[in-house]
Amino acid sequence: MPIETRPSYGRPLKPEPRGTGPGSGLDPNAPLPGVVGAGPMMREVYRTTRQVAPSRACVLIVGETGTGKELVARAIHDLSPRSTGPYIRVNCGALTESLLESELFGHVKGSFTGAVDNRTGRFEAAHTGSIFLDEVNSTSPKLQVKLLRVLQEGEFERVGDNNTRKVDTRIIAATNRDLLDEIDAGRFREDLYYRLNVIPIHLPPLRERRDDVELLVLFFLKRYAEQNRREMRRVHPEAMRRLREHDWPGNVRELQNYVERAVILGDGPEMMVEHLPPQLRGEAAPRPIRHRGGGSGADFSSLTSELVRQGIRSAGPNANDLHDRVVGQVERELIQQVLQTCDRVQIKAAARLGINRNTLHKKLSEYRIDENAPAAGPSNGDGDDAPDGGRTGDAPLPNDE
Repeated sequence: MPIETRPSYGRPLKPEPRGTGPGSGLDPNAPLPGVVGAGPMMREVYRTTRQVAPSRACVLIVGETGTGKELVARAIHDLSPRSTGPYIRVNCGALTESLLESELFGHVKGSFTGAVDNRTGRFEAAHTGSIFLDEVNSTSPKLQVKLLRVLQEGEFERVGDNNTRKVDTRIIAATNRDLLDEIDAGRFREDLYYRLNVIPIHLPPLRERRDDVELLVLFFLKRYAEQNRREMRRVHPEAMRRLREHDWPGNVRELQNYVERAVILGDGPEMMVEHLPPQLRGEAAPRPIRHRGGGSGADFSSLTSELVRQGIRSAGPNANDLHDRVVGQVERELIQQVLQTCDRVQIKAAARLGINRNTLHKKLSEYRIDENAPAAGPSNGDGDDAPDGGRTGDAPLPNDE
């Protein structure tokens, strides 16, 4: 169905999903889909999320990188009356000001160099659904004015167009910075802050919920062991102790990466201390190779050589699957990172990789990469495994003539 450009506020949405509203009998502290954590701080997150989901209120999710912001945003959408509508994610920090304006609001043909067609923006694509503005603190003052207007009036113009368009979409925003500090520094509008911050949800860093570390480790261990057909299913007590005591500056994303690394490079049924990265073994972490003048290609070549050496060394002298361990792992990581930088739009990712979309689709299947979930995975804030409802950020937006 084409996106409507007439005022649409007051259009009936579907009734509140059963089991999510007050008096439904569902435990308000029950975990959200894809989120792992049972401590009091996470139970508060679950309770607030379930309470706010059925409403139309804007939500501002605040937390460090890797704490679970996108998972909570997706849960708000999925538990709301808009769950059958589109869910659109935009990483505001990944694009320049001009590109972000076009991405959010669309543009008309000829409005700038390269605008060969009319293009629907993300706000229009999110009509009757929800839009998640990640890293909203990265937006420019000029763009913040347009965002404020959408919040207040539900209207905007495409880039290069004079026709005003109306949309009915719920805005969920996230930030990894204190927006009050950004206001004091003159980088964020105070009026926009109060419009976004109707319902704040604060996600605790992993170092403040260490009791959840074991649950998270076992969750990711099971996932990556199944994905990579490995036997590893349990964790040695000393390895678990070191995982619990780590400060986790990268939060759940860091933990997830460490567990995946252990599964890929380890063998046997148990995760041992030697499978952990150097900083968790009490050793100095390898220093990154620095530019020494000779061109960035020399640095990349050195990094590649060191990566291959480590892969061969970790595999052991009797390994007969070096290609899968080294080349396959690098290709999988490359595809994941390019997908993330392209906001999960496969056409863009395939172009960046220099392959066609069918080849990319085969690679996603081969490496068991979830086409819809952002790269970070469950409970880290940048991905989730829940089924999609409606259009998401993974699908390319249509051109409309």
